[in-house]
Amino acid sequence: MSEEVEIKFEPDEISGLVAVGSYLIDAALRLGVNIASDCGRTGSCDSCRVFISKGQDLLSEPTSAEKQVLTIEKIQKGERLSCQTKLIAAGELVVVRPEKKMNGRAPQPNAFERFRKEFYDMPLEKKIASLLELEIITLGETLNFVLNSPFKVFDMLIGVMAELGLKIEKEEKNQKKPPEHRQ
Repeated sequence: MSEEVEIKFEPDEISGLVAVGSYLIDAALRLGVNIASDCGRTGSCDSCRVFISKGQDLLSEPTSAEKQVLTIEKIQKGERLSCQTKLIAAGELVVVRPEKKMNGRAPQPNAFERFRKEFYDMPLEKKIASLLELEIITLGETLNFVLNSPFKVFDMLIGVMAELGLKIEKEEKNQKKPPEHRQ
């Protein structure tokens, strides 16, 4: 059994269990919390910056990228880059995700967050109906994929055969060249 961290994301009020060894940004993603990573998770920006209000001792030591982007003072106050911070011990962790401001106003929730709130507020019968609808959509897409798979396999087979033919042709041409000019 692997060790787990009980993690809570604020202000989202989303919590769950994640495995020790996960990065904070991956833990957030698994639980449905959207944390930006403008630099592609290289640690060269602060778009994935979070504040750790509880459980700093459960985290890896700050990386050199974190020290450069955030400074030691901010790290000591609890700021971390979620793309660089790894969960190294089991326990309780509270992560505060800063609210992003756009032109002086709070951001609008994305479609996923709106759906989550709407779904949470639905009566049980509507939740079941929505889940059945999603299952029907998934089944339709799966059936479509299965029916189209033979065509995709055939296309891949034609591509492989064409590459093999070009390779054989290139080898035959190369054999006709003088030994000094062969590749």
